[in-house]
This record gives sequence, C-alpha cells and structure tokens, in this order.
Amino acid sequence: MEKRWHILTPAPGAVASLKASLGGHPVMATLLANRRLESPEQAQDFLNASLSQMRPPTGLKDLAPAVRRAARAVLAGEPILLFGDYDVDGATATAVLYEFLRHCGARVSYYIPHRLKEGYGLQARHIAEVAVPREAKLLITVDCGSGSHAAVDAAASAGIDVIITDHHTVGDRLPNALAVINPKRKDCTAGLDQLAGVGVAFCLAVALRKRLRELGFWKDREEPNLKSLCDLVALGTIADMVPLLGENRILAKTGLEIIGAGRRPGVAALMEASGIGQRPADSEDVAFRLGPRLNAAGRVDHAGLAVELLTTDRPDNARRIAQALNRLNADRQDIERGILADIQAVIARRPELLERRTLVLAHPDWHEGVIGIVASKVMEMYYRPVVLIALRGGHGRGSARSVPGIDLFACLSACRLHLEDLGGHTQAAGLQITEACLPGFCRAFEEAVCAASGAEPTLPTLNVDCELGLGDISEDLVDQLAHLMPFGAGNPEPMFMARDVAVVSSSRVGQHHRRMTLRPAAGPAERCFRAIHFHVDPLAAARDRFERMLFKLRWNHWNGSKSVQLLIEAVSPR
Repeated sequence: MEKRWHILTPAPGAVASLKASLGGHPVMATLLANRRLESPEQAQDFLNASLSQMRPPTGLKDLAPAVRRAARAVLAGEPILLFGDYDVDGATATAVLYEFLRHCGARVSYYIPHRLKEGYGLQARHIAEVAVPREAKLLITVDCGSGSHAAVDAAASAGIDVIITDHHTVGDRLPNALAVINPKRKDCTAGLDQLAGVGVAFCLAVALRKRLRELGFWKDREEPNLKSLCDLVALGTIADMVPLLGENRILAKTGLEIIGAGRRPGVAALMEASGIGQRPADSEDVAFRLGPRLNAAGRVDHAGLAVELLTTDRPDNARRIAQALNRLNADRQDIERGILADIQAVIARRPELLERRTLVLAHPDWHEGVIGIVASKVMEMYYRPVVLIALRGGHGRGSARSVPGIDLFACLSACRLHLEDLGGHTQAAGLQITEACLPGFCRAFEEAVCAASGAEPTLPTLNVDCELGLGDISEDLVDQLAHLMPFGAGNPEPMFMARDVAVVSSSRVGQHHRRMTLRPAAGPAERCFRAIHFHVDPLAAARDRFERMLFKLRWNHWNGSKSVQLLIEAVSPR
C-alpha cells in the first residue's frame, strides 16, 4: 500500500536551545523537539525519567473515599475481592493490587471472567455467583467497571461496597459505586488520563500505602517498596499501547529496569520461554513477545493463568505456566492465521468492499478471543477502520480498530442504536450486536467514519524525524538514541531519511526479507553499514541504489559483539 512520507519540522528555536544546553550528537536536539520537548528542563526530565518525577495521585477523583474504605477493610480483616479484565492490562493490574494487599495481610482474592463464557466486565451475575459466595465486603474492579451499573446496584443490594478502578472511556452516567477512580472522568482534573488500567491500580496502591502509614500500620510490619511492582506496571502499560509519555514513560522505564534484574520468577520464566534469554528486555519485547503470551491465556484459555504466573514465587511453577502460555500463544497464532485467510478470501471474492471507508465483517466460526488481533492486522493491511464480529446464535461480539486521526469510539457511539453494548478507546473498542442489526450498523458506521474523515480517504503516513546521511552515523549516536527508550505509542523509535544510498551487497533471507550492505553513493567506499529490510516483495528485483531510504538505527548483537545496523522501513528506488 502506498504510504506518505512526512518529514517533521520542529521549531528552529527549540532545536537551537536544546543543542546549546544538552550537547551530544546534534541530531538528538531535533529528536527531542519532535517529541514536543522544547525546553532544556523538559528534555532533561524526559531523558532522566524516574519515579521521583511522578505526580502524586491525590488529584484522582474519588481516590480519597476509596483509600479510606480500602484501609478500613485491611484493618478489619474484611474479605476483599479483586475483579479484573482478561487482557494483559487487567491481569497485571490484578496482580499489582493482589500482591500489595497480600503484603498488607489482607483477606484478598481475585476473579478474572472467562472471555468467551462470560464476556467483558463486571456483571450482576458475578455478584451472586462470585462475590456473595466468597463473602466479600469490598469489591475492587481493575481495568473495567465504568459501565457496570447493574452489577454495582446488585452489589449494593448484597451489602458489598464497590470501588471501580478503570481507564476506559466513560459515558454520561457513572455507576453508583462508593468510588469510581477513572482519570477519563469528565470531572477528573488530575491530568493522568493516559494511564493504563494497571497505572490506575498502582496509584490506588500508592495512596493506600500512604494512608496506612498515617494510621501507624507499618510500625509493626515492613512497609513495601512499591517500586518492586513496576515490572508489572510496565508489562500492562506497554502491552495496552497507551502513550509512553509522562507517568507512563516513568513507570515503563522503571519497570523495564526491574524486569532486567530478573527478580520475579514468572517474568523471568516467560522471558526464557519467549526466547529473550538473558539480555535486557525492551518495550518491543514486551509488546511482541511477553504481552502476546500473557494475552494468549485470556484469548484461548483463561486469563487466571497469567495472574498466577505473575504472582507465583516458585520458579518451578513459573516455568510450568510459562510453557503452557507458550503453547497457548502458538494455538492463538494458528487461529489468527485461519481468520485472516478467511478475510482475504472474502475480499478477493468481493473487491467492492474496499470501495468503502470502513470494513465490517462477521462470521459464525471466528474465535472471539482472537478477532481483536486480526482486526489490527486487517486495519494495517487495508488502512481503514475495521470491525470483526464473531457470531453465535444470532448475537455477535466484535472487536474494532481504527487508523490514526479517526476517533473510533466516537464513530461507534454514533451507531449506538444498532448496538447492544460498547466500550473502549479512540483507536480500539469492543461491542455487542444482534445479527439482525448488522446491515443498519454497517451503513451507520460508514456514514460516521465518512463524516469524521472528510472527503479524501486517509493514507498511512510514515513520520520522519530528520534527514541523516550515512556518513553522519556513528556508534556514539546509536548509544545516545538509547536514552530515548522505551519506545512505543507517543514516543516512536526515531525514523531517519538518507539520500542517494548505494547497495554494496544484497542477499535474501527467507522468503520476504533482505540483508544488505550499504554505503553513501558519493562517500568513501569503506564507510559501509549492515542493513536488514523486512517484508520485501520476493518477486522484486534487488536494487543497486536508492534515491531515498527510511530507516531506524540499532545495535546488532551477535556472538558477544555488536555492530551498527540499519532497519530499513521504506525505499524509493532510482
């Protein structure tokens, strides 16, 4: 698919100021300015992110009554039930509060619903079937609950107080809970609205620890260092694709350092099972290796496995669960490939579907736990908002994904008359719909997206940080780029453009990748760099020169040594 190249243009004054104050490779100032860090102070905070920079969570609406109630439950030994979501964010959020409350000596248990059998979120049935039998007096949701009106009312009738911690988009009316801690509330002014669900749960733990300190609780027991929980926070934050800026950046960076220390048996076992080994994990490892394996539990089996892995202190148990998650992930990949093949076959038969701005497809044989991943891939392939729906008995559960610039949740909200239920974010959402409502929904969704996107179809855009000649690449620059990590949403890995690049050598790797040696066409012959270009058309002839080339810079580690490597993202041949 054609992609637009867009070279970012930061404010010249900001670049000059950063160059003068920071020193280092001159390109670093441009990279920081592109991330809207326009003052030396902002840049230094970004580069040296630490927990000490975090804003206190006290500004979160309803945090104070939640902390008072949770403290009372801990002190009185009341049974506390944690109710989590089945994705990585929900599993890690559950693990954070479960581990903290266990340290407090609280009577705490957790429950994760089965994705296929129970669906998303706290429901009235969970009060009668789970909370009441466990004699819970306090129920705390994590990464869900902002729309659970009936369940909260059922809990009140059963004498159970409910604290909601969540980060999903909220409606006009909140559940009648004791506290609804959601930074996306319209009346929440904390400025923490980008937190993942696990970040919100961590804030509750921080505030509760402080409250217990004020009550003298820690005089007779060891006060926990909550930094030790940041590995869990990093896993959920990175996997949930929230912007890695501000508090999220701090938590992710701190957590990755803790993951690297290898102290948590479950994470260490998962790293081994996923092939990361002994090297330090980065955000890419979390997003594409650790996260999918943790998610596979909830998608294919039961997410309780993920929580068990993250909270066990037994290395043998951790290895057993990690291997099970590895197998589930392989099963998930097989299912995913089958659904994707179905979709490609449908589009081959009905190419007119691509004349629309949206793509809505439904099928009775699709696995509900996997369609979200497939929707993301289909969105990238055809670059338009996508809704995939798994049908069962006249009802469907769908996953939706959108392209940048189109608010998916807003577009779906415009179609509420056709939906049974809806929840999510601007770029990802889940929904429920009856099969009979599908035609009307398809029309309404197309109209909503057309109204939101304007007259011209959107094209995928590759944002380029700056032009960088191969002759300007140095080992020192690659080292300095590492200070920008962790990369992810809101803080993408730097993208560079080089002109007039000569190909010294080229060989195919597998069916779709090409390994090359490159040099400046007009530069010295000895100034060469190794490069790899993934997902190349296998039928395309090898080129001897590129007029323009987009690439990323990384260290390539091999056999105990390292060398600079270019990861080619796109090329413009001569």
